[in-house]
Amino acid sequence: MMLVPAVVSAQEKPTTGYAPVNGLKMYYEVHGSGDPVVLLHGAFMTITNNWTGWIAELAKTRKVIAVEMQGHGRTADIERDISQENLADDVAALLDHLKISKADLIGYSMGGGVAMQCAVRHPDKVRKVVVISSTFRRDGMIKEAADSIPKLTAEDFKGSPIEVEYKKLSPTPDGFPKFVKRLLAMDSKGGDIGADKLKATKAPMFFIHGDADGVRLEHIAEMFRLKGDEIYGDLRPRSASRLAILPDTTHVTLMQRMTTIVPMVNDFLDAKPQKQK
Repeated sequence: MMLVPAVVSAQEKPTTGYAPVNGLKMYYEVHGSGDPVVLLHGAFMTITNNWTGWIAELAKTRKVIAVEMQGHGRTADIERDISQENLADDVAALLDHLKISKADLIGYSMGGGVAMQCAVRHPDKVRKVVVISSTFRRDGMIKEAADSIPKLTAEDFKGSPIEVEYKKLSPTPDGFPKFVKRLLAMDSKGGDIGADKLKATKAPMFFIHGDADGVRLEHIAEMFRLKGDEIYGDLRPRSASRLAILPDTTHVTLMQRMTTIVPMVNDFLDAKPQKQK
């Protein structure tokens, strides 16, 4: 539920469409070719202001499917709770619509929670997951960050790239105040993934955080322990899951570290299972 500044860049001509999923007309774009990877944006975000530069880089070797989830960007809101569980079900239905049996997922902030929920709820559709600056429980954020979110209002976004992008793309351009309230309602309830459920997921996960991104370091360690354990990798095979913490990096500036993060993501997605010793 945190934000990044919007920097909009022209995308190469993608295949675009609206997928009928669970009562939504979900906007998506397909760039490049190769193994499929789905990009899941953060709260309040769109394709253009979350994934600037990322799509072009990832699409050099992959089929990149960028989506705009319920109420975001070109995807109209519907009379249904905006929850990570519902959004995860939408992603699974989109893959069915596109006739993609299994995909990798990359999720930022809220999108990271949605990606983890996909791995829990639709394990047969998820190969690997990249979670960027997200939590699997509401208590994962530091108090300062958690306390700031419920105080947000539409007025706080006045004139911001987020408000401008919403009014430019949304089918309901005057609905921004309601949209903000809807997302704050989502943040105030639910969304927790039980530790046992996260541990039981079969998809390897790569957790990427900043050292000042608003997520408790103990929570980051807990997520990685659940998926990766603590291993002395010189003596036995390493976990298929991974962890990276970038120095001097915040929730916002993480997305600006594309030149550092994308090669690590490509290496993770391309990695083959290690042979047991």
